[in-house]
Amino acid sequence: MNAEITSTENPTPVHQFTVMLSPTRRGARLARLLTVAHLGHWGLPTQSAGHIVAELANNAVVHGRVRGRDFLLGLTVTDKTLRIEVTDTRGDRLPATDREVPTRLTESGRGLLLVDALAARWGVRTGPPPRKTVWAELDLPT
Repeated sequence: MNAEITSTENPTPVHQFTVMLSPTRRGARLARLLTVAHLGHWGLPTQSAGHIVAELANNAVVHGRVRGRDFLLGLTVTDKTLRIEVTDTRGDRLPATDREVPTRLTESGRGLLLVDALAARWGVRTGPPPRKTVWAELDLPT
């Protein structure tokens, strides 16, 4: 599921990787490990992407889990951008994009704040039903 594509319109190589993972803690951990391994193999920075994937995959496991349905991790690299996508089958449960900052005593609710701080852009795309995709983009060093 790993491919390198060279287009005549854009001579810069584009790397892509997609994998279906079980909606479990192990699946979320594997999503982060696979991301770090592929980006390292491609010679790209891994730290911020690893954190983002960890948060998005964990959210897919905790908030997007439907018994018997996996989640999808997708990585796409162009010459300027790394796009991370995590798709689950709970399109009816969208993350709040206007999140309040949790207090010191709050036990959860920091994941998307971390994504917002690390990513250049992020958002949510719904469909086709019953899916939703939470995506984040990182600008790559030139």
